[in-house]
Amino acid sequence: MTRRPDVLVVLADDLGFSDLGAFGGEIDTPALDRLARRGVRMSSFYATPRCSPSRAALLTGRHAHDVGVGVLTSDDRPHGYRGSPDPAAPTLAERLRAVGYTTALAGKWHLSSHTDQPDETWPTRRGFDEFYGVLPGAASYYRPPLVQGEKRLPPSATAGDYYLTDDLTRYARGFVERAHQAGRPWFLYLAYTAPHWPLHARESDVAKYRERYLAGWDRLRERRLAAQHRLGLATAADLPPRDPRVPAWAETADREWEAERMAVYAAQVEAMDRGVGALLDQLAAQGTLDDTLVVFCSDNGACAEELPPPSGLAPDVSPPTTRDGRAVRVGNSPAVVPGPEDTFASYGRAWAHLSNTPFRRYKRWVHEGGIASPLIASWPAGGVRGGGRTAGPGHVVDVAPTVLGAAGGDADGMAGMSMLDQWRGAAAVERPLFWEHLGNAAVRRGRWKLVREAGRPWELYDVGADRGETHDLAGAHPGVVARLERCWEAWARSAGVIEWDRLLAYYRERGLERSVLPD
Repeated sequence: MTRRPDVLVVLADDLGFSDLGAFGGEIDTPALDRLARRGVRMSSFYATPRCSPSRAALLTGRHAHDVGVGVLTSDDRPHGYRGSPDPAAPTLAERLRAVGYTTALAGKWHLSSHTDQPDETWPTRRGFDEFYGVLPGAASYYRPPLVQGEKRLPPSATAGDYYLTDDLTRYARGFVERAHQAGRPWFLYLAYTAPHWPLHARESDVAKYRERYLAGWDRLRERRLAAQHRLGLATAADLPPRDPRVPAWAETADREWEAERMAVYAAQVEAMDRGVGALLDQLAAQGTLDDTLVVFCSDNGACAEELPPPSGLAPDVSPPTTRDGRAVRVGNSPAVVPGPEDTFASYGRAWAHLSNTPFRRYKRWVHEGGIASPLIASWPAGGVRGGGRTAGPGHVVDVAPTVLGAAGGDADGMAGMSMLDQWRGAAAVERPLFWEHLGNAAVRRGRWKLVREAGRPWELYDVGADRGETHDLAGAHPGVVARLERCWEAWARSAGVIEWDRLLAYYRERGLERSVLPD
């Protein structure tokens, strides 16, 4: 009988579908590319379109609405969602700990309505023996508000040449070493904040990318799609039209500054990849790499937000001052060159459009660009084939039952299903997959995907032939639209989706509308 595997789940934050080399990107990601060669990659794996809901679904195996995280972490009861996972819904960490695993979270939590004082929603109260990282949705990479266990660390914890991604890797490696020495199976949820804004990266990592991104987003979108075809990934046959709100590169002002934004973003991705590589090398040196189930994915599609957003930064992501007390410059303009500690910027819509090649829309929407995530899985001892590719599909609610299926845990009550057979070469089981966020809604079953933006009519796409969602077939197939709409409505009732018009009215009454709606 195969021994129970150690489990490493790595979650990137706002990483686009095509950013990794293994998914067509030009960013240097040798560790994740190597992991893809020794494992399997999914070209039709889906997250939810937002940070907190994806994390809730990943950890519970249930839809985020069903466990109380339908938007973000604000507790809006009785009008809205609770903003943190229901204590009655066991997390993956709780289920694994029940069968003898030691558990840790290194990185971003973003599932607590209250972050001032420890309560039932903190990771140490939800099955994690160890926690080291940040509780809110975003933080400086140079001076983050670190928490270890349930204790806030002093500013001295980020002194010197500090960089959050490297620090999370350091802690993760220490946990793996301690668990290995103790001889216990372990579960590590390594939730990097990279490459979520703010754009923070070391000059040594940024420098090599500046010239690379002067090629511009138009040419690089073409190159990424061509690379996806060479890699055998099932995406789009042809490059869909450029988002009309994205200018042609040749007509873009301040091209050097635009290239700098993407260069810093790429450096953040490379730093994350370097951390993954250090962990994989450690496992190889221990002789346990083949016995470790490794899963890598992103929490949603690339983020098109410009900083500051119309509502201003939320209180839990407000930028700090620098170590020497200088104010941080928030915004996206040539006067704010991103990368250093005294800046707080994002890379914007045009580069997010590149990151999501070849898909439409972005984080917060449920068109493919908002929900399509790169997924890589490796477990040689468990029969996961090296160099495999599968068109899936799979959903973030499937991660927990997949891990529990490998580890011998209990997956009762979960909405997802194990992806292990699919990773081992079996055909995917056809079933409907569902999404809702801010009134944006979608259901996919087989080749058909029904999708709509809040307040607009349903659109229908044959995503087997048109993953770019360029040809709306709703008018040609009204029967398919009606059938899938009934399917979505039944799911929404069963999953506890709150009617968007009702929730939006609540937000408007309290002046919160602009803080939750996309631009």
